[in-house]
Amino acid sequence: MKTADFYYDLPQELIAQDPLEDRSSSRLMHLDRETGEVTHGTFRDILNYLNPGDCLVINDTKVIPARLFGHKEDTGAVIELLLLKRRENDIWETLVKPGKKAKIGTKLVFGDGILKGEILDVVEEGNRLIQFHYDGIFEEILDQLGEMPLPPYITHKLKDRNRYQTVYAKHEGSAAAPTAGLHFTPELLREVEEAGVRIAHVTLHVGLGTFRPVKVEDVTQHHMHSEFYVVEEDQAELINQAKREHKRVICVGTTSCRTLESAAGEDGILQAKSGWTDIFIYPGYRFKIMDGLITNFHLPESTLLMLVSAFAGKDHIMAAYKEAVKERYRFFSFGDAMMIE
Repeated sequence: MKTADFYYDLPQELIAQDPLEDRSSSRLMHLDRETGEVTHGTFRDILNYLNPGDCLVINDTKVIPARLFGHKEDTGAVIELLLLKRRENDIWETLVKPGKKAKIGTKLVFGDGILKGEILDVVEEGNRLIQFHYDGIFEEILDQLGEMPLPPYITHKLKDRNRYQTVYAKHEGSAAAPTAGLHFTPELLREVEEAGVRIAHVTLHVGLGTFRPVKVEDVTQHHMHSEFYVVEEDQAELINQAKREHKRVICVGTTSCRTLESAAGEDGILQAKSGWTDIFIYPGYRFKIMDGLITNFHLPESTLLMLVSAFAGKDHIMAAYKEAVKERYRFFSFGDAMMIE
């Protein structure tokens, strides 16, 4: 299976640069994964596709303002930092630009010195381990100094940082939003519950591996970056109950899907657990839990496009994407949505 098999041509102007004023007014493409048939509507139509007893699984991770701008203490040279993972206490794995100036021992200053850092090591992919020093609470300082880490294909400035956050975001730790969830409003979620649909929460802290291109020609040779996830016992029981009752489990986003598929046993029972996952789902994968998926439109040749192809079939997905381009859907993080069932 070749990475090039997952390429499609996308006009630049279809990449959504700004969120819509009303989260739930984006368009929704419905894809029947058995027949490949597509229908068009708006995201609020999601209620028409959910049945009483279904379990909707959402990822309640919260994006941290992980982009920092500072300078080198000795030369004053400007440095841009992206926090990727907290390793221990105040040591973080980071992406530093420009990397050439970020040598071991380099001292960095942010926000007139209220936050300082020292580069301890160079690790995988050229990322840097940085030890931070400060007075007070790190999260409060980050909230004051940091910017939201928008994906590289979004060039517009975000006016309201909450728009790159789901309305149910709770547990801080992501370097990117679980974007399928951005379409939900509190009102729509209430309507979903009133329709008899159960809502289960899981947590997966989204890393920048989400945006890393697949650089190998053979898909099976690609290695995913690991991300931390949590499935609580009561939430696992909600999902397992739906499966026992032969009701559907519908994931909001590929991150919810990857969490369930990582925590499920071979018997199809979801386990309450936490840990790191580098699960890579591509065509040929047999899903253990997920019956339906709500997702955005993904980048060409990306691991996320491979995941949805594994669920709906590559031919159906590529045809649906061709249709989405023709119908001028909005693509990627702030774009429109697709429901696959």
